[in-house]
Amino acid sequence: MIRTIDLAALNTATKYPSIPTYHVLDPKNGGLIEEATAFNGDVYLTEKVDGTNGRIISFPGGDYVLGSREELLYARGDLIGNPALGIADALRPLADRITPPTSGIRVLYLEVYGGKVTAASREYTSNRTVGCRMFDAADVPLDVLERPRAQISGWREGGGQGFLSEYALIQAAKAEDIELVPRLAMVDAGDLPTGVAEMQTFLADRLPTTCVALDEGAGGHPEGIVLRSGDRSVIAKARFQDYRRTLKRRPQNTRNR
Repeated sequence: MIRTIDLAALNTATKYPSIPTYHVLDPKNGGLIEEATAFNGDVYLTEKVDGTNGRIISFPGGDYVLGSREELLYARGDLIGNPALGIADALRPLADRITPPTSGIRVLYLEVYGGKVTAASREYTSNRTVGCRMFDAADVPLDVLERPRAQISGWREGGGQGFLSEYALIQAAKAEDIELVPRLAMVDAGDLPTGVAEMQTFLADRLPTTCVALDEGAGGHPEGIVLRSGDRSVIAKARFQDYRRTLKRRPQNTRNR
């Protein structure tokens, strides 16, 4: 099946969309402003791991393609693949054993981290161990690939990808024996902080150190938290560095209000 597919269309249809920040970023200076994402009901908090985005794109019959956030790297049976950041090497054993979908395309999104993947790798490992954790999954209809690429991109950014709900994602991970990014808590939307300074405190309380260290010598500083509704209709990220940078710029009396 892979040999007959438009790979450029496949790449476009299965890229992971950008996650907005919990507090809106000011386009003028990159700082956070006092405008928070609106959630309703239960909100699930998961650790945001600082690595690189990897994709396992599975087809009926067992074929698969592996990709980074921006490009496709390897297809099942290839003798030579793109070695970028060790993504294909990290994901191939998992891709070889997972159950293929009965129809359409199933895309698993995983964070590949540690090793020499990013400058933050030392926070997860002291000996260049590489790990991966699934953070999302989506179903993509095959007929989407027949559309012009610009239409596919608009479909994706408009929420066309069929992402799994929190419950379905957990069940899929259990069925395939895949480790998810850590589930930290479920909170009521009304208990989420709305202020920038309050959110910094919330992050520190909820995630004082990473939950995915790969060895005892890891630095342990986490990147942040992802917040998502149970049906994944609302999702946002809150990174420690964004809050530190924003609050550092503010006058002391404003910061403590």
